Amino acid sequence: MLAVTLISETFTRRELQRAVKVAAALGVKHLVVKSDELDYRPFIRNNPDRCYHCKYLRLSRLKKIARDKGYQVVAEGSNLDDNTDHRPGMMAVRRLDVKSPLQQAGLTKAEVRQISKMWGLPTWNAPSQSCLATRIPYGQPITPRRLQRIAEAEELLLNLGFTQVRVRDHGDIARIEVLPQQVAELISNKEYICRHFEAIGYTYVTVDLNGFSSGSMNKAINQNRDGEK
Repeated sequence: MLAVTLISETFTRRELQRAVKVAAALGVKHLVVKSDELDYRPFIRNNPDRCYHCKYLRLSRLKKIARDKGYQVVAEGSNLDDNTDHRPGMMAVRRLDVKSPLQQAGLTKAEVRQISKMWGLPTWNAPSQSCLATRIPYGQPITPRRLQRIAEAEELLLNLGFTQVRVRDHGDIARIEVLPQQVAELISNKEYICRHFEAIGYTYVTVDLNGFSSGSMNKAINQNRDGEK
């Protein structure tokens, strides 16, 4: 087995450190490779099919690495819950014949966590994470500067002790999502947070009162899709 981590500006240093640590703990060979989706115009245009272009680019790289190193199968980690949201990247998974063993086993995210805990895996309760590009509304271009300030803003919140965070980048506006039970704590730190967010480059700092919601940038797409049914 070979674990491969593709890194770019869409990937945080914290995630890379976790990947290196987990691979070492499991005794799995680990390869870190630079990805180049920010040189790919269909990705940086950030249309609703952005994830397809990113996934196709990255999985094509993994397929080549597998061929060059003599591996027969490329696997990725989507679970059954990923079928309930807007996931154009799954089209790339199917097109390139990449395997999704957790989906094939019919496992939800909660079941994956339960089994991981039973097996003593250190990531069983790791916060949900996704590409930093998912913080930028569709139709607004993805730039290194926007990704950098999102990464800095989220790192600041994590260092304050918030366990699940998203900073949605709406141009001059930062919309913060934390767990609902941590919203009051977030507001109690508003002076510190606003001061640092303004230094990072945001003019306005807001809080989403609904709290953290995975895939919240897909709400408009899902609402339109439901309206067409």
